[in-house]
Amino acid sequence: MRSLFAVALRTTLLSLLLTGLLYPLAVTGLAVVLFPGRAHGSLLLDERGQLVGSELLAQGFSLPGYFQPRPSAAGTAGFDATASSASNLGPTSAKLRDGAAHTLAELEAANPGAPRPLPAELVTASGSGLDPHLSPEAAEWQLKRVASARGVSEERVRAVLAVHTEGRTLGFLGEPRVNVLLLNLALDRQFGRPSPVAP
Repeated sequence: MRSLFAVALRTTLLSLLLTGLLYPLAVTGLAVVLFPGRAHGSLLLDERGQLVGSELLAQGFSLPGYFQPRPSAAGTAGFDATASSASNLGPTSAKLRDGAAHTLAELEAANPGAPRPLPAELVTASGSGLDPHLSPEAAEWQLKRVASARGVSEERVRAVLAVHTEGRTLGFLGEPRVNVLLLNLALDRQFGRPSPVAP
């Protein structure tokens, strides 16, 4: 019995060492060497070299000169990377319906003259609450407001949007998408930071 226990203990310790320590260290080391940006969180810097976020995580933008991502249910105020979650509200939930109606009213007030209907993703949170992407249609819906707040033509903003629209992965997986943070940083580089109040 004692010899069986010793064998089991040695096997457990060896397995723990190999799969719990050496393998994760090897994979992390390879990731740092082969994909240093991604291994360190895909962090983004602005034109002044200051950290502004990660291209993998959405963040809220309140100024009218920025494209806004989907609403977020992550954390109490939304966009909390330590509390990634969905709202878990079902289609019959009055709270979900009222929240979407409130968000819809805010978006319509902030985007006068925007085309109808409004893309549904702009009033519903993603499963993680931190999805950094919008569809090109949801970004286009906001384009008039962004161009007006920045004091530039819609065509110039549309050109930046077109450059930052990603196609389907491998040409057939998923849908075309726009990373909101990358798009807003590109607008800042090209046109400067927007004023806090729309002109």
